[in-house]
Amino acid sequence: MLAVAIFLVTLILVIWQPKGLSIGWSAMGGAVAALATGVITWGDIPIVWHIVWDATFTFVALIIISLILDEAGFFHWAALHVVRWGGGRGRLLFPLIVVLGAMIAAVFANDGAALLLTPIVMAILLRLDFTPAATFAFVIATGFVADTTSLPLMISNLVNIVSANYFDISFDRYAMVMVPVDLVALAATLGVLWLYFRRVVPRRYLTSDLPEPASVIKDHVVFRASFPVLILLLVAYFVTAQWQIPVSVVTGTGALILLALAGRWPQGGRGARIPVRKVLQEAPWAIVVFSLGMYLVVYGLRNAGLTSYVAMALHWFAGHGTVAAALGTGFLAALLSSIMNNMPAVLVGALAIHQLSSVATDPMLREIMVYANVIGCDLG
Repeated sequence: MLAVAIFLVTLILVIWQPKGLSIGWSAMGGAVAALATGVITWGDIPIVWHIVWDATFTFVALIIISLILDEAGFFHWAALHVVRWGGGRGRLLFPLIVVLGAMIAAVFANDGAALLLTPIVMAILLRLDFTPAATFAFVIATGFVADTTSLPLMISNLVNIVSANYFDISFDRYAMVMVPVDLVALAATLGVLWLYFRRVVPRRYLTSDLPEPASVIKDHVVFRASFPVLILLLVAYFVTAQWQIPVSVVTGTGALILLALAGRWPQGGRGARIPVRKVLQEAPWAIVVFSLGMYLVVYGLRNAGLTSYVAMALHWFAGHGTVAAALGTGFLAALLSSIMNNMPAVLVGALAIHQLSSVATDPMLREIMVYANVIGCDLG
């Protein structure tokens, strides 16, 4: 029960953030409490660090890339083009914005899509004189699709990287399985959002008051380099998968290239348009401390034998066939994510699936449960 108490207190502090307390300090405080009370041991720290380091540094690098491109005007440029593609028809613009959100979430992770695209979309809609109800519909759609379609690539969500690394799933294997799943998730998301918001989406809108997309580009050097860098980055993920090069190394290299271009490092900083120091300061470094601390607290649940209860439920699902295993694992992961956040939930699920190795001998069934756990945590 001590492990549960530490976990619950830590989770409350992370969600509540009293007096602006960083989630990193809250999680690390829980880890220190777990270590001091014997819930975890010193030997657990390198085990947990091995689980989280690649995912957290990949996330930081992705956000740095996103912030640089945002400062360069890349996302604003893309959003303005999408609005023009709508041709003044609100009922075409709505699915276009949703698809744009899904594409950005796939490459820049769900948090990058939600944090960067949402304010841009809101500013554009206000300029188009959309009603508050219509603006709300588009903003909710942008944030919602960022989470529900953060499935296709390992880099699309922290949860994906943690689970793929834990079960030694390569980048290309993961994409081969999850890209079709993500397309289904996108279709379902678009259908649900349209059914809910269709009455408030305007039929027509005017684009005459919008600026030209080219006018919002603030750094042409970074902007022109963004397309080849992103394409090479995606290619590198697939090529390096066979050599088991950590995803964070590839992503970090892409971030360094864009930082060098943004800061005009070859020219000694002359002509720089983007405040690189500000970008680095705004990067989510606290996620490194949070991930290690939170996962140590969750590992304490495993040491106390509490993840075995989840393993028992998964074993029961597995005993009723493939469909039951997939649906049961997915719904359970979604439930846990909605209660405790998807980051701790995915590790609980992964530890439970790992505990099934001795009883669930079918590798295919185990792999199905791994992917179902990821889907449930991303959607939950």
